[in-house]
Amino acid sequence: MADKLLIIMVNTDPKNPQELGAPFFQATVAAAMEYEVEVVLTGLAGELAVQGVAEKLFIQEGSPKSVYDFMKDAHEAGAVFKVCTPTLELWGTELIPEISETVGGAYVISQAMDDDVVTFTY
Repeated sequence: MADKLLIIMVNTDPKNPQELGAPFFQATVAAAMEYEVEVVLTGLAGELAVQGVAEKLFIQEGSPKSVYDFMKDAHEAGAVFKVCTPTLELWGTELIPEISETVGGAYVISQAMDDDVVTFTY
């Protein structure tokens, strides 16, 4: 059985914040279950790695909890956040402190192909 969950957020658009709850909630739950969890932000979702973006987004109107709060919950539970290099070229280098590393496409592919890793994409 795999012991690592890789969540790749590439198709999730921050313009549709209602799409952002499931990946961060699942990252939190998996980390709380003591699985190794990595969340890689790339594509449109890469913008969430930039300071100030996720703080202004809410999964549902009127919620006191921002998307960034959900990201912090996952991080506090043990999920590791990484960002793909092209994100820095698109949105800049002022990243949230939860980002531990910048990775490239080869890293993502090698992790996704590993037998000990289950990959979810959003």
